[in-house]
Amino acid sequence: MSNSPLSGCRVAILATDGVEEVELVQPRDAVQSAGATTTLVSLTHGDIQAMTSDVHAANTFAVDNVVADVSVDDFDALILPGGTTNPDTLRTDFDAVDFVRRFVESGKPVGVICHGPWMLVEADVVRGRTLTSYPSIRTDIRNAGATVVDEEVVVDGNLVSSRNPHDLPAFCDALVEQFSKTNNVG
Repeated sequence: MSNSPLSGCRVAILATDGVEEVELVQPRDAVQSAGATTTLVSLTHGDIQAMTSDVHAANTFAVDNVVADVSVDDFDALILPGGTTNPDTLRTDFDAVDFVRRFVESGKPVGVICHGPWMLVEADVVRGRTLTSYPSIRTDIRNAGATVVDEEVVVDGNLVSSRNPHDLPAFCDALVEQFSKTNNVG
């Protein structure tokens, strides 16, 4: 048996074109370094185009599975990176929204950063919760019934949220900690 805190943990990363590269890569690398396996889930097969600061094309990433073909039961945790275009596109897709809703309702941990909480708003799973996000979407989150705070990392039940790429070190640490709590149950 491995001493890695996330050994055997299966983590989905839901993203599409426009994802902020650093918000995809750093959390992925953090959970993989802790022993998890990650799966990039998107809307279609092929590659997605990541961005830097929303406007500069960065690297592309190969999609492992399409959201319409996966189930919450396939994974132990979920990461929702930001970038403005990424969650704005994902929230218009029924399968993506349904996947996020079911994931949050399952009680499994969900890490979300920057503009990623738009997916939680669209899935109608923030009512009564406390989280943080990029400043420009805080009104949307409040209007959906959540309390928004301006903190580096917020953990509320199975939700782990952060504001922006500057928070990534704390966000990644919180993901590993929260994901490992669930991983040890299984």
